[in-house]
Amino acid sequence: MLRVLILFFRAALKTRAQLALENLALRQQLAALNRKAPRPKLRRIDRIFWVFLSRIFRDWKSCLLIVQPATVIRWHRQGFKYYWRWKSRKPGRPRIDREIITLIHRMSRENPTWGTPRIQSELHLLGHEVAESTIDKYRIKPKSPGQSQTWRTFLGNHMHETIACDFFVVPTATFRLLFGFVVLHHKQRRIIHFNATHNPTSEWAALQLQQATHDDDLDIRFLLRDRDSIYGEVFRNKVKSLELEEVRTAPQSPWQNPYAERMIGSLRREILDHVIVLGENHLRRIVSGYLTYYHEIRPHQSLGRNAPIPRKVDPPENGQVISTPMVGGLHHRYSRAA
Repeated sequence: MLRVLILFFRAALKTRAQLALENLALRQQLAALNRKAPRPKLRRIDRIFWVFLSRIFRDWKSCLLIVQPATVIRWHRQGFKYYWRWKSRKPGRPRIDREIITLIHRMSRENPTWGTPRIQSELHLLGHEVAESTIDKYRIKPKSPGQSQTWRTFLGNHMHETIACDFFVVPTATFRLLFGFVVLHHKQRRIIHFNATHNPTSEWAALQLQQATHDDDLDIRFLLRDRDSIYGEVFRNKVKSLELEEVRTAPQSPWQNPYAERMIGSLRREILDHVIVLGENHLRRIVSGYLTYYHEIRPHQSLGRNAPIPRKVDPPENGQVISTPMVGGLHHRYSRAA
């Protein structure tokens, strides 16, 4: 009874305008509570109403029942931010065309092993200059030791007359091991020779080196290799007969033969990790198809984001972008066609 009397006297002291605003606030809350929902949700119009009411009605907190006053204050601050964000909007960086975003999605989806630099190189060859941060933002990400300065200087000074060779192991469907052998020319990251065998010997490796260097157009002086025991006396004699100077890496230091190691890593990631090799001939066919893609299509960061056999930039005015499956569909070539 005492509470009723207190409320009565408080209402008697209020002005007509205050009573009208309080009545309006209570009616609005009743309307929100009467909505057909287990838990009434405030709409944007409700938030705007309470923000506006808090500006003109000093006692708005006393008649607020379904939300906390701090909530209304938070709404007001959010509205303040939105207002001044709209008020102070300025033209920033140009927006990325939807076509480029779709193309980034397409490339990353069709080539899950590609990273941001590879996609950036392909876009460059299609006439789109896009920052790495933009590509990294929009590309679809899959779920799933540095070089010595001395060696880098050496390789840079002698790149045009240096080749590197290395072996790598490939398991077959019959659980046997195949040994692949590659010879890489440093000048344009070209693979000048590849072969595979079940039984690698020093004589076999010497024969592969002779076949790799039979081209008289190659001005080669240095052969970079590791200290594997397969490079025996027969191999070393063949190197001398070809008038090449051997440069051997330090023990257990594959990073000193960076280009060959990186090429073998690319070969594994981009083709060998996705197929089951049946035998020597099968491996040769697989690698042969990949090397066509590697030399003519695949862009390289060190070659100005272009392929060893340079591709021409295909500007947007040449037509729509089309994709051509390569290497059995594991990779794609992107070009423009009218």
